[in-house]
Amino acid sequence: MECTQPERYAIRRLEDGLFLAVQGTDQRVTPVADPYEAYLFHTHEAALRAALQLNSSGRGPVDVIKIEWEPAAPAEQASLTG
Repeated sequence: MECTQPERYAIRRLEDGLFLAVQGTDQRVTPVADPYEAYLFHTHEAALRAALQLNSSGRGPVDVIKIEWEPAAPAEQASLTG
């Protein structure tokens, strides 16, 4: 089912402001500077659950950031809020 909400959520590390992405065949978590390269969650609740899990496992501190975007527009045209 296509998500119609115009926002996504990313996880950002507080220590350096980098965002977290899931990359590689082993799906490792890696830092990226561009929020549009980060793993984007469809709901705030899912992003918050992941952030809490990262923080409780000692891989934080991280925070959830709202990413505004247009589903039909290229990622370069999206704007970041937070």
